[in-house]
Amino acid sequence: MTLKVEHLVGGYSSIPVLKDISFEVPSHSLVGLIGLNGAGKSTTINHVIGLLRPMKGTIELNGLSLQEDAAAYKNKIAYIPEIPVLYEELTLKEHLELTMMAYQLDPKEAWQKANRYLKIFRLDNKLDWFPINFSKGMKQKVMIVCALLPKVELLLVDEPFLGLDPLATHDLLMLLDEEKQAGTAILMSTHVLSTAEEVCDSFVMIDDGQLLAAGTLADLQEQSGQSDASLSKIYLDMTEK
Repeated sequence: MTLKVEHLVGGYSSIPVLKDISFEVPSHSLVGLIGLNGAGKSTTINHVIGLLRPMKGTIELNGLSLQEDAAAYKNKIAYIPEIPVLYEELTLKEHLELTMMAYQLDPKEAWQKANRYLKIFRLDNKLDWFPINFSKGMKQKVMIVCALLPKVELLLVDEPFLGLDPLATHDLLMLLDEEKQAGTAILMSTHVLSTAEEVCDSFVMIDDGQLLAAGTLADLQEQSGQSDASLSKIYLDMTEK
């Protein structure tokens, strides 16, 4: 199970933000989409989840594209956005029930998973709360729990650490590792390069909508000619060039 992005050109207007980007995200892997603010990370993810249509290039998940069967494609993915999007009129419990219905999950099995995640993120006593009563971090945790409920082939995570305290960040990374071990392909965009270096199996580095390099840290060190350089140093050196 692999996400394949090939020669992607795209953006929000007739002027492309992304300029011929290609990369893969295999199953059982956590791939870091690395770039500074405005590099094109969120634009790339918005193309993968189908919010934007490519001007050129292809995006396939296990050989299936959005154009072929949008419903089947979207049923194979889950998404944790950078900015939480919740319904003001729905309680936490109702958000979870909506997710279960959307993915046609077995309620008994889904609630077993949900209850575990709720306890991990200390939300288990807030099922009847409405989003207006949640902090930014709590809203982010709701998005994480909803995204982890279905068993998907591809999990997309956009700048997940914004608003999370250190304990919640640790819990999220633990759960992402569980997903990876279970076979999920994970694409995580972030500009927190120190954390990315610790947890990602490989990296896709972009700047100004262009692919700078891709591969494991060892691959990037070889490409940059710096055998012991950190991910941050490699990226900053490449962007300066």
